[in-house]
Amino acid sequence: MTDSFRPTSFRNKAWEALRGKWGMAAVACLIYMAISAVGGGLTSIIPLAGPLAISLLVIYPVSMGFSFMLLDLSNGKEVDIKTMFEAFSDYGRYLLGGVLVYVYTILWSLLFLIPGIIKGISYSQTFFLMRENPELSGEQAIQLSMKMMQGHKMEYFLLQLSFIGWILLGCITLCIGLLWVQPYITTANAEFYKELKKDYEVRQGLNAA
Repeated sequence: MTDSFRPTSFRNKAWEALRGKWGMAAVACLIYMAISAVGGGLTSIIPLAGPLAISLLVIYPVSMGFSFMLLDLSNGKEVDIKTMFEAFSDYGRYLLGGVLVYVYTILWSLLFLIPGIIKGISYSQTFFLMRENPELSGEQAIQLSMKMMQGHKMEYFLLQLSFIGWILLGCITLCIGLLWVQPYITTANAEFYKELKKDYEVRQGLNAA
């Protein structure tokens, strides 16, 4: 593992990116969590496919938008809460991408849990790629995410593991702390994507040489 892909590197970059913007990030997280809670409540009154439908149709796009907002923040751009609803402006493409990621992950999980986790990690960059490359379909973004994640899946897994203590801390504060922990995690993931993109461009250049 190179220093640039160590969990501490991404956490430090995320912390720096959020400096002076924690309040805005917490408000955005509160909106996201409120929408998720309302969606979760609706699943109890909609039978059969209700939970899956609400997750894919409402919660998933807002989750993407939350990630997009924090990607903008990590890039030093002006951040707007409205970005959380950006995925609805290209709804069909993002919805299909979400469905494909969900179906592929479930199918691999049928082969036991570990293959499903590995594939889920492989697909983890799909929506960042779709956001930065509007010409990509969901399937194309999934394939590119898999290529980019080659050799970096363990590093991504370790990054997620490194937040366990923060998540526990957020939970013992009656989940109020998660309003700050979740943006921290999501911004670190955005930093991972940026580093992964640079690494992939270098690898492509070496392969072309």
